[in-house]
Amino acid sequence: MGVVRLRQLEAAYGGLDVAWATSPEGLAARMGWPAALLADVERFRGLWGSDPLPRLLREIQGGRGVLVPGDPRWPAAMASGPRPPLALYWRGRGSLWRPLAARRAVAVVGTRRPSPHGLAMARRIGAQLAAAGWPVVSGLAEGIDGAAHEGCLAAGGAPVGVLGTPLHRVYPRHHAALQREVGRHGLLVSELPRGSSVRAGHFASRNRLQVALAAAVVLVECPQRSGALLTADLAWQQGLPLWVVPADAAKASAAGSNRLLARGATPLLAADELIDMLGGPGPLAPARQRTAPVRALSGPVAAEGQGSDARGVWGHRLLQAVGQGASLEQLTLALGRPGEELAASLLELELAGVLRAEPGLRWGPTGRDGGG
Repeated sequence: MGVVRLRQLEAAYGGLDVAWATSPEGLAARMGWPAALLADVERFRGLWGSDPLPRLLREIQGGRGVLVPGDPRWPAAMASGPRPPLALYWRGRGSLWRPLAARRAVAVVGTRRPSPHGLAMARRIGAQLAAAGWPVVSGLAEGIDGAAHEGCLAAGGAPVGVLGTPLHRVYPRHHAALQREVGRHGLLVSELPRGSSVRAGHFASRNRLQVALAAAVVLVECPQRSGALLTADLAWQQGLPLWVVPADAAKASAAGSNRLLARGATPLLAADELIDMLGGPGPLAPARQRTAPVRALSGPVAAEGQGSDARGVWGHRLLQAVGQGASLEQLTLALGRPGEELAASLLELELAGVLRAEPGLRWGPTGRDGGG
């Protein structure tokens, strides 16, 4: 049963609760549905019983939940977009639904096979948005999506992963640690209930959900044939700001995103320009930060009250702590500094070619000293 039939049912009875209590004969007489569908409805109602809400409440405890249309936290933009979902299954910080319902987040999307420049920009943008208090919405896919979430997590932000699989599935498989961290510090969202089969079309379908949660969409890099372009088109159709990171015109991985710039998308040269357009720091920023200017994470990063940057004395200490490979959690414990203070330095060392980001919020050496 899809959205169209549910709306017909609600209109016919004035509410789904009334329809739920209607006899099979009453449903058959009023709705005119085929016998096979009516049989499916009866099996479903038999599974849940006459009063399904108490059981539903038991099943969504412990950080696992489900939103349905009519819930006060249901994002209003879902109803006005294409093919509204029947439900949103979620895991993580339920408090994030308040800003998401008001579209107080930024979606960052792009190709699964980006250039090193695209990856670095996605991490930088995710970190800068997080530092300014903006939830970062993406699809947890390979490439740009995962990099944006890594940057957001490294800056102590709230990532929102919109999945093309049920919550208990991980794709790609090596994103298991990243998906776990997103669910721990942010929110995982899927329209697919547990046990659903996964189809290729589900990954394209989630694009409309990302747009419905966002105040703006950032396209970092994508070729001419990419699901990220579908997200961009949806953003344009709904009148959302669409920002695109300019890239090398000779790279096929950026041919689609560069073409959007020619069509009128806004070039994104620095995340603070986007943040200013959105009205400043986001809904998760401390009150004092909302009245202070936004500081970009690029450039020198002070540490321990000294003027050393990521490629000076502090950078040397950080490289020693990374060794042959370390996670953000390990670095936090080893150096006694919070993750958000380490994020910018790690980004600088990565952009300098000294460190490389690895799956699971880990960093390792590239084998060269970056000239610092």
